[in-house]
Amino acid sequence: MARLWVERNKDGSWDAFSDDGAHIKFGRGSDKGLFSPGDLSKVALAACAALSSQFAVESALGEGKGARIVVDAAYDADEDRYLSFSEQVVVDALEAGLDEAAAQKLAERVRRHIEKGCTVMHTYTQETPVRMDVEIRH
Repeated sequence: MARLWVERNKDGSWDAFSDDGAHIKFGRGSDKGLFSPGDLSKVALAACAALSSQFAVESALGEGKGARIVVDAAYDADEDRYLSFSEQVVVDALEAGLDEAAAQKLAERVRRHIEKGCTVMHTYTQETPVRMDVEIRH
């Protein structure tokens, strides 16, 4: 896995980078047009489900097809943390002409792929310790 880091910009926003060239801009929740760190945690969950389900969806519906995944979260302001996430996976199979049995089979297959392959979901459903080191260069 690529190493990640963030750097502050002069305008107050932040940029996240990876060793393999990925980049995303983020900021505080009040910064218009920027994802907050909490938003990014929801994006990570949705993105993981999207990538985990891609094979199942494309196998059934054809190359280039995918799910639309919406993630909401219950937030506790007193503890400043998310209490739970809610994920809705929607696969548009209208053009495929699936009958009820085939649609249910695809739904179960998508669920199994996400439950098996989504590292982010696995991380969020477990207590995940975070070790933090602080270094002051002077």
